[in-house]
Amino acid sequence: MSAVAIEAGNLITGIGGGLALFLFGMRQMTESLKTVAGSSMKTLLARLTANRFTAAIAGMIITAVIQSSSVTTVLIVGFVSAGLLTLSQSIGVIIGANVGTTITAQIIAFRVYQYGLLLIAIGFLTDVVARNEKIKQWGMVLMGLGMIFFGMNLMSEATTPLRQLPLFIDMIQNMQNPLMSIVIGFVFTAIVQSSSATTGIVIVLASQGLISLESGIGLIFGANIGTCVTAILSAFGRPREAVQAAWIHVLFNVGGVLLWMFFIPEFAQIVRVISPTANDLHGAARLAADTPRQIANAHTVFNVVNTLLFIGFTGPLAKLVNRMVPEREQPKGIDAIYLDAMFLEHPALALDQVHRELVRLGELNQSLLKQSLAVATQGNRRDIVRLRERVADVDHLHGEIITFLARLSQKNIMDPQSTQLYRYIGVANYMENVGDVVENNVLTDATKRIQSNVAVSLGTIEVLSTVHKQVCWAFDRLITALRERDFDAARDAAESKTEVNKIAEKAAFHLAQRLVAYEPNRLASFKVETDIIENLKRINTLTRRIARVLLENEVVSPPPHESWSATNATDHVNT
Repeated sequence: MSAVAIEAGNLITGIGGGLALFLFGMRQMTESLKTVAGSSMKTLLARLTANRFTAAIAGMIITAVIQSSSVTTVLIVGFVSAGLLTLSQSIGVIIGANVGTTITAQIIAFRVYQYGLLLIAIGFLTDVVARNEKIKQWGMVLMGLGMIFFGMNLMSEATTPLRQLPLFIDMIQNMQNPLMSIVIGFVFTAIVQSSSATTGIVIVLASQGLISLESGIGLIFGANIGTCVTAILSAFGRPREAVQAAWIHVLFNVGGVLLWMFFIPEFAQIVRVISPTANDLHGAARLAADTPRQIANAHTVFNVVNTLLFIGFTGPLAKLVNRMVPEREQPKGIDAIYLDAMFLEHPALALDQVHRELVRLGELNQSLLKQSLAVATQGNRRDIVRLRERVADVDHLHGEIITFLARLSQKNIMDPQSTQLYRYIGVANYMENVGDVVENNVLTDATKRIQSNVAVSLGTIEVLSTVHKQVCWAFDRLITALRERDFDAARDAAESKTEVNKIAEKAAFHLAQRLVAYEPNRLASFKVETDIIENLKRINTLTRRIARVLLENEVVSPPPHESWSATNATDHVNT
């Protein structure tokens, strides 16, 4: 068959359409697996990172299941930024993730892609018939896997005529140069942004007898370097931990290829020895039968051996990456520092980041509350302005949290994440209400005090401070509960009403007794002083509402790395 006889349109359509289906199926499968297993993967990752070896196993398992090293990397970034993993531990996970990606190659090498349409049909039927959201998502996983297989099948059929095309045969022969095959693998992977796609195409070509094992190994080496482009591009504008993870990925992949690239013939011979062979076949037929499995095995051996070699150098790698990506100066102001858009695709991790911002929001209110009594009873106009600026910080951070949660709600999430999301909105709103009480009540009364030329006596300030201290104590316990997931502290805050009311009644009685005393502006003073007590009681009411939200998770307490799973804080709670 001449080159003219081969229809270029069919070739381009088959390869292009097959590749598109492969990539789309990979994305669909990954997204659905994140939805149904994202929280479990996060829990597994947290439990298996005690040392570098178990960390590598965790990275391998998670990536093998989700088939996306980028998902594993995002989980790692979240854990490192939260202080739950050291950089050295994260290196073990990232290294192990490379081994997990070899599962795709092994599956494809078994030539199971002819079952693609069957998996698509089963997945679609499951999605249509099932009523449970989790089962429907598993149906989408099967559809994604089916599209991967069907895409590979289309590419296999499209490339069959290439074995008789002289131009393509000449190009393949020129690719015997290891450096050339590495460059081709690098460029193609950088374009399609998927090393799994490159590996799949290499195995398909090998199954047609179109490339040798040595050429296939070179292409896979190039794919390992090409996938670093994805990591680097995704790290731009991201937190420092994301940039460090990208550089770890680059150093490991490029370093591994540099160790092996000059020994491709020897490596190929080792792979042939450990791989099964079709002894009953000869020539091109045997090449087509043996090479796909050999390439898949080479891919696995390459990554496993590199993992064993590099796992002992996680400490030096961490030091090197810390020098390459130094600590950034924290930006001034009160902008959110944990709500990066990269977490939006990972609901469980995104909610962890929201929890951290809620702690910051609570700490801002904690500072407001501690300053409120002094400003209300003795502060001047400048003090009022300064405290009002702090309230504006609370409003700004609250707005960023709510905006992030609104964006997260548009993603494909389901319980318990969806319920937790709306409850976090309620917690944020309660926190913002504390700032509102300070701004609209405390500062307003402080302004009236100045305008009315009212002076609060030291004795009265001492009485008011007893109420203030008790309200601050309850709020401090709330912040401890939120920060450390301490149910005892949350219970203290939730049960603070009785003591606060008891002390407030004593203070109010003292003020009523002093009402008969002859002092200038006594009635105006009484109004200011009683308002202060009522404002503190309002803040305590909000404190108890948030504490009750946290206590709702006491029945099933999460591991220390997980967020609160609170009740619906948007519901009104009786005071």
